[in-house]
Amino acid sequence: MDRRKALKYSGNLAAIAITAPSLLSLLQSCNQVHRPDWQPEFLTSGEAEFLSNFVDTILPKTDTPGALDVKADIFLDKVFAHLYDAEGQENLRSEILRFNQKCQSNFGKDFSQLSTSDKNQFLRSEEENSGQFGRGVWGTPVGPQEEIGFYRSLKSMTLWAYLSSKEIGENVLNYDPIPGAYDGCVPLKEIGRKWSL
Repeated sequence: MDRRKALKYSGNLAAIAITAPSLLSLLQSCNQVHRPDWQPEFLTSGEAEFLSNFVDTILPKTDTPGALDVKADIFLDKVFAHLYDAEGQENLRSEILRFNQKCQSNFGKDFSQLSTSDKNQFLRSEEENSGQFGRGVWGTPVGPQEEIGFYRSLKSMTLWAYLSSKEIGENVLNYDPIPGAYDGCVPLKEIGRKWSL
């Protein structure tokens, strides 16, 4: 690895170490917000409505809580407000606008106003036409990364917010706050649900 790449990776690790406490405090602050009282910190009311509809369409409530139940949209609004710089925030606003304009041209309505079946149809189309995340080894990309676009990026953030929530970590995924002995040879059928880290 050349020196430039090593410095870049060191900088990324430092950024993660610096922002980790901020993310933890954002996660904890979402637990104190009641949905009817929610006033977005960064998003406009229309953008917040779009985000709530987007996360709910990606992860609706089934036999497990949905994205709205764990306040994924509220958490993402806090991330946009506190961790995005001015350029990133402006880019996010223009991408939401562009996404809604696509909906307008296809269905004559903004994403939030579409029926559930039309939302799903539109997201399937976006899924097919967006770039894929490249392969990686332990978080390090291997090979070139194609442009993933707004849809896939926001979907990934939605999944991250959902899986980072206390409710999902403790009650949906397996959770062991005090892990015991290591057993490296366990049949997969005995493991069951995925584990919360």
